[in-house]
Amino acid sequence: MKLPISQRVACLSATTVALAALATAPAHADGSWQKVGSDARTGVSGLAYEGRTEDGTAVRALVVHDNKLAGQQRLSRITHREGSDDVSLLTWDGAEPVDLEAIEAVPGARGEFMALASRGIVYHLKVTGSTATVIDYSPLPRIGAGDNFESFALVSQNGKLAALWADRGAGAARPSAVYAAPMTFTPWGQPEFGAVTRKSYQAAYPTDGATRHISDISVTESGKVTVSSAADAGDDGPFDSAVSQAGTVTVTATGKVRLVLAATPIVIGKFPQHKVEGVECLPGSSEALLGTDDENLGGYLRTASLC
Repeated sequence: MKLPISQRVACLSATTVALAALATAPAHADGSWQKVGSDARTGVSGLAYEGRTEDGTAVRALVVHDNKLAGQQRLSRITHREGSDDVSLLTWDGAEPVDLEAIEAVPGARGEFMALASRGIVYHLKVTGSTATVIDYSPLPRIGAGDNFESFALVSQNGKLAALWADRGAGAARPSAVYAAPMTFTPWGQPEFGAVTRKSYQAAYPTDGATRHISDISVTESGKVTVSSAADAGDDGPFDSAVSQAGTVTVTATGKVRLVLAATPIVIGKFPQHKVEGVECLPGSSEALLGTDDENLGGYLRTASLC
C-alpha cells in the first residue's frame, strides 16, 4: 500500500534524523575495561606501544606511574589481550624522576623511549628486558608559567623527527597550551629541540570547571592528532573522559613543523567513570589502547576503535 505524502515525508524525516545521529555519535569501544592497577600508585599515567607478542594475539605496552617518592615504582610492562592482562614491574636505572605522566617510543630506534615528568623533564630511555636505563635527560623548551604536563608524542615524517607535548590546562580559565618542535639527539643521546610552535586547545568534552583539556596525545603516521581529555573530582572520583580528533601535524623534509588544531574538536569516544590518561593509536590498526589513572580506584586498560 502506498502511504499518503504526509506520512512518507514523516518517515523520510525520521530516517534522516536517525542517520544524522549515527554519523555524529561517538565511536564505540571494541574491548571492555580490564583492571591493571589496584590503587593510586599503580594507575596508568601514560602508555607507549612496545610491540605485539610472538603469536600476534596480544599487545605489549610500557606504562608510567605518577609516583613521587624515592623507591616507588615508575615503570611497568603490560601484556594486554581481551580477557586478561599480565603486569610486570620494570627496574628504573638512573636519575629517578618525580611524577611521570607520559611515555612514547622513539621511531626507528628499537627499545628506546621518551618519558615525561609533569614539570617538563624528558628522559631518554633504553629498555632491555626488565630494565629501563636512563641514557640522558633534558628540560623541555619554553615551559610556561604554571605548565603541568601529562602528554608527549613523537612523529617521524620525511626522515625528520618532531615532538608534541601539552600543558593539561584546567577548565575554561586555562585551556591547554600545545607545543610542537623539531627534535634530534646528540651523539650521547640527549634530546635537543628546535623552534617551538605554541597553540591553544580547549576540549569539547568534558566541560566541567577542572577539565584537563589534554591528558595525553597520540599521533598517527599520517599526522592525525588524537587527544584524551579528563575530569577529576578527587581521588575517589567521579571521573569522566573523552577522546577527540584534535588536528594534524606535518614535518617537512627540511624539518619544519606545522601544527593545525581544530577550532571545534570532534569527540569520537566518551568514557564516563574513568580518567583516561593514556591514549596510543596502534600501528597498522584503527584501534587505540586506552589507560586510566582512577586514583584510589586503580588503573584500567582497554582498546577502542578511535584511530
